[in-house]
Amino acid sequence: MNITIENVLLIGSLLLFISILAGKTSYRFGVPTLVLFLAVGILAGSEGIGKINFNDPGLAQFIGIVSLNFILFSGGLDTNWKSIQPVLWQGISLSTLGVLFTALGLGTFVWAITDFSIYEALLLGAIVSSTDAAAVFSILRSKNLALKSKLRPTLELESGSNDPMAYFLTIAFLSLVLSPEKSVWSVIPFFLQQILIGAAMGFLMGKISKIIINKIRLDFEGLYPVLAIALMFIVFSATDVLGGNGFLAVYLSGVYLGNHSIIHKKTIMRMFDGLAWLMQIVLFLTLGLLVYPSQVLPIVGIGILISGFLIFIARPLGVMLSLSFFKMKMRRRWYISWVGLRGAVPIVFATYPLIAGIEKANMIFNIVFFVSLSSVLLQGTTLSLVAKWLHVALPMKVKPKSPVDTFLADGAKSLLNEISIPEYNHSIGKRIVQLKFPRKAIIAMISRGDKFITPNGNTIIEPNDILIVLTEDKETLNGVYESLKLPPKLKEEEEV
Repeated sequence: MNITIENVLLIGSLLLFISILAGKTSYRFGVPTLVLFLAVGILAGSEGIGKINFNDPGLAQFIGIVSLNFILFSGGLDTNWKSIQPVLWQGISLSTLGVLFTALGLGTFVWAITDFSIYEALLLGAIVSSTDAAAVFSILRSKNLALKSKLRPTLELESGSNDPMAYFLTIAFLSLVLSPEKSVWSVIPFFLQQILIGAAMGFLMGKISKIIINKIRLDFEGLYPVLAIALMFIVFSATDVLGGNGFLAVYLSGVYLGNHSIIHKKTIMRMFDGLAWLMQIVLFLTLGLLVYPSQVLPIVGIGILISGFLIFIARPLGVMLSLSFFKMKMRRRWYISWVGLRGAVPIVFATYPLIAGIEKANMIFNIVFFVSLSSVLLQGTTLSLVAKWLHVALPMKVKPKSPVDTFLADGAKSLLNEISIPEYNHSIGKRIVQLKFPRKAIIAMISRGDKFITPNGNTIIEPNDILIVLTEDKETLNGVYESLKLPPKLKEEEEV
């Protein structure tokens, strides 16, 4: 079946519906959801029962880039700075040195056992060198794993921030394959340009995006997520035009926005959470359609060797070397190395050699597909089991709530307080979003004269307003009084 304008919506919606149903039941059988999405795509492809003819690496790459923008930005919004701050340098080391050591180790192995040139082998190593943000985010959250000693923020920080390094290595080694006369050292200026411009643009555009979201006055709440999407793509495109790493910039701008007060933040975060899932499904479906199983079967033997070396040697070696500067128990290092899932991102990166037309592009693509599939199947299905073996899992009854879970949870507040705003208070004339309230506090209602107002971030505080504030604890309530520059009056609180 050929995809046409007339049937693309029908085919797309049916595949999406089937993927959601498959994902709903997948964990009953211990299969990661993402594998089901990929399987649906393969079954619908030209060699499956759907017979959909799709062979366009360029379009698949475009879909992959768009999807990764949503996935990384959503992951950034969900990243709490206070959670990652204690493990920031561990995460940075894993996402840079860890990726580099993994790529070099695997590339050397591939060069030794195949007829690949050294640059072709290193290109393959670079493509599969990073952990996949979509796979790690979705599997950790769907399995609802409770991990000890800040392991979870370390894993999510690494997976969310290491794609830029893998992208740089992929582009660098691809250029060396195309121009073997170049020196390896010639890529260092490119690396510095990518990382420095990407990081600077991420923070700068995150700050600008916050100002735009908070200053602009939109008539409808539903337009704020649309505005955030537009700003996300502007961040990526502007960074790319300047020669920086757009993926890094998008992730960092998401982190910045997620840790600052913005108007309709809950709406934006919920919208991006749903869009991230949609993009994961679309991405895996597209890559499933692009794969020809008949071309994967001949490389299963070499694929098993490469996948086994990556999972059991290259990844652990990269983790151990990159974490050698930090104090951490060995069993936690082993668990981090086990959560080195490869997913859709390596398959997206594998389209770059296809588009460039290098000699071994098809073989690289099929090996990368096999490695990614085997990684998700083996490591994704055993995360909980290995966590128990290594004693890094917490019992569910003592599992702490993540900051995002707390922020999005309904009914999580337990203290109700009425706060009167006197005349000449510093908050008068300011919008709620400018007050820098604690993240765990919510202004549920404002009593103004004989009216009750349901506020949002744009609501301006007026003299003699009475704020009905919901908080979780007395400490948060004190933070509310402090932000309003009022003396605390905890005797006014009452249990909801």
